[in-house]
Amino acid sequence: MQETLTRFEAVIRSAYGRLAQVSKGESDAPPEGMRWSRKQILGHLIDSASNNHQRFVRSQLAEQIQFPRYEQDAWVAAQAYAERPWGELVLLWRAFNLHVLHVARHVPPQKLGNRCLVGDDEPITLGDHIKDYVDHLEHHLGQILDA
Repeated sequence: MQETLTRFEAVIRSAYGRLAQVSKGESDAPPEGMRWSRKQILGHLIDSASNNHQRFVRSQLAEQIQFPRYEQDAWVAAQAYAERPWGELVLLWRAFNLHVLHVARHVPPQKLGNRCLVGDDEPITLGDHIKDYVDHLEHHLGQILDA
């Protein structure tokens, strides 16, 4: 888990500066082959932080817990991320992820085996959920920054 948390912190720190350099025109446009703009992808990552924050906290309180599925298109549309200033989204993304990292660092080791059920997906452990979150974060940051 320590390796995952170290990677998580490095991703936040390195991506923040690069995100801050994205221009308004770039943030408003979808990367090639994508349907969402960079703002909407970053909004999706904010939603992911929001959903996973709840999962990381609540999963510590029960050996097994059920969560609703994340309806990504509806969430991104309902929050009108495309209408927000890029700089505000970048600051929110950074702050929220630093807090999610803080929460993940303070999960007691004996709680990492607690089971998370999300929608109809197969259950996974809290520890695996944290690792999957960091992988998901890296994937979408790559869409924003490497396009």
